[in-house]
Amino acid sequence: MAQATTAGAAAAKSVQHVSKPLPLEYLRKRWLQAVVLFGFFFLYFPIIALMATSFNEDKRNITWKGFTTDWYVKAYNDASLFNALVNSLTVAVVSTIVSTIIGTMLGLALYRYRFPNKASFESIAYLPIVIPEISMAVAMLAYFAQFLEVPLGLFTITVSHIAFSFPFVAVVVRTRMAGFDESLEEASRDLGASGQQTFWNVTVPYMMPGIIAGALLAFTLSLDDFVITQFTSGPGSTTLPIKIYSMVRFSVTPTVNAASTVLIVITLTVAVAAMAMQARSEKNMVKKNG
Repeated sequence: MAQATTAGAAAAKSVQHVSKPLPLEYLRKRWLQAVVLFGFFFLYFPIIALMATSFNEDKRNITWKGFTTDWYVKAYNDASLFNALVNSLTVAVVSTIVSTIIGTMLGLALYRYRFPNKASFESIAYLPIVIPEISMAVAMLAYFAQFLEVPLGLFTITVSHIAFSFPFVAVVVRTRMAGFDESLEEASRDLGASGQQTFWNVTVPYMMPGIIAGALLAFTLSLDDFVITQFTSGPGSTTLPIKIYSMVRFSVTPTVNAASTVLIVITLTVAVAAMAMQARSEKNMVKKNG
């Protein structure tokens, strides 16, 4: 009798455990769906409205008068806007390359090596991620203008972007290496490969998804940055975010909306590419482990 009671209690407990809704099942509730939809609407409606008004024929964007792409043509033919875009892409590409190299080496070193005060060093290395951006901007301005006495321009912008971008790459690479099986390197060395061959043929291919994701993240951060760029820019080094801000100070025209839409599309394209590569990497890992 006691055994039957115990078995019945265990069965009831098992049924109760199974009937508990999973995290994804909460989305089946209407009120939670409404909250999620409201959140997406609140976050993305301004972006959608901006992109829609960039195709409006009305110069004042008060009423919808028809579809047109003339504002994009006007923005393209605007020499100052085009130069600002070229400056932004130049700074973003150069800072991304350097940040990726430094961040990859830092992420690999923090994963692989143990040394005294490693935790303190790691905290200092990740400091640009957590400190306020305005503080970083003032520090870089003081460093260039007072300490080095370097003229402000594209060089100072690029160096500043490298300074705050490489920790993000290091975080992504180290996170990627957290799941690395070191027996792969041991097997490579047992088969006669040198340390250099093992690194380039085993370690780097495993790190590559993290390296690419970190590089795309650094590119996006550099392309969209305004505060640090505003403090470290000089004559002739205006980037697209600064140019858009200077145009908005006078009036919000469809040309401004068109330039902003171009910047949004570039950023979204890079972000989607990063997420796709990350998902593909995780899928390949599951297949290999399976």
